[in-house]
Amino acid sequence: MTTRVLTGITPSGTPHLGNYVGAIRPAIAASRAQGIESFFFLADLHSLIKAQEPARTQRSTLEIAASWLACGLDPEQVWFYRQSDIPETNELMWFLTVVASKGILNRAHAYKAAIDKNEAEGLDPDAGVSAGLFMYPVLMAADILIFKANRVPVGRDQIQHIEMARDFGQRFNHVYGKEYFPLPEVVIDEQVATLAGLDGRKMSKSYSNTIPLFAPRETLKKLVFSILTDSRAPGEPKDTEGSALFQMYQAFATPEQTAGFAKAFAEGISWGDAKQQLFERIDAELSPLRERYEALMAEPEKIEALLRRRGQQLREQYAVPLLKELRHAVGLRDLADVPRAAAAELARSAPPVFKQYREKDGRFYFKLTDGEGTLLVQSTGFDSPRDAGQLIAVLKQAEQGDALQSDLFTLEAEVAAVLAALATLRDAG
Repeated sequence: MTTRVLTGITPSGTPHLGNYVGAIRPAIAASRAQGIESFFFLADLHSLIKAQEPARTQRSTLEIAASWLACGLDPEQVWFYRQSDIPETNELMWFLTVVASKGILNRAHAYKAAIDKNEAEGLDPDAGVSAGLFMYPVLMAADILIFKANRVPVGRDQIQHIEMARDFGQRFNHVYGKEYFPLPEVVIDEQVATLAGLDGRKMSKSYSNTIPLFAPRETLKKLVFSILTDSRAPGEPKDTEGSALFQMYQAFATPEQTAGFAKAFAEGISWGDAKQQLFERIDAELSPLRERYEALMAEPEKIEALLRRRGQQLREQYAVPLLKELRHAVGLRDLADVPRAAAAELARSAPPVFKQYREKDGRFYFKLTDGEGTLLVQSTGFDSPRDAGQLIAVLKQAEQGDALQSDLFTLEAEVAAVLAALATLRDAG
């Protein structure tokens, strides 16, 4: 049985070594496993929530696509596509929106964080909060459900979004009476490496402590030599624990190489020599990838053609057929295909309706009609609308009793029960 695994990649700047070690390299390796159908998409629609800078969005999308391809992602063996090239995702998002609970969206972490920040600063809770930020989880759910993904690898901060996707998919299945969507499972890899940056903190663009993945060789060397170290002199033993330099080396080395580097630390290697060894180890792995990246970036039209082709194939194979099925499920159908018998049956299935009104004699009346408008019960006149309303309330309560509770009862049985209730009330009067 094939397992579908889906990974979203938000184009938000130039990728760095931390992205490579923590996400790109392990995801590509996992995609080569037997029995796995992998989906990798560039989440360009999601990126618009954070930045409305067209040139930056375009450039970042190109850089991210080139990075994954340069690192070995095979677009003919996996589905590699751009989110905005699958318009059916947006239609599915609306289908999910109409069944999604606003209460759940109110509790989304990103939205709550924005609200809390505003309140702490004495601002209106929704100041600067876009509908896009609020609806982000629904779009993410559509990304996942449209290809019926079974597993979604994410960081711990994204677990809530997968839970929401499960909730929305389950709700849709329930409302429309069929298992249209399998419920995706979250995948958390506890072994994912978190690379330290130049200052020892987690490598992140928000800290400005990153090393660009495909920095030129000389730039890479300069940045490696700027990694923060302590003041221990050559000959003094150095700790590997907590060392950003050692951790980075470990991420690019074999176990044997790492053991040798740890031995050099214990023997008091100078920081300069240690950084030189780190630089050479990183460059040895990235040099061929850098060459492929630069070649890809020189021909963006080829990346564009690839994404469009794979996106169209994905639409034809999965997205278009699914949305055709879902449109029928929700009732967006060809009106000419509605059989008259089915229309009559639909009318007959409508519940009986009480209608209260006043006649020319000044008295108040009510009647009970079925779904087609056929008169079932006609009341006598009442002096006040309150008297008529009270009797209607009694009759509705009788409708909800055991005699009428099952949907298997015929309309005649329902009418008989109502008439019986009327007779009881008249005898009591």
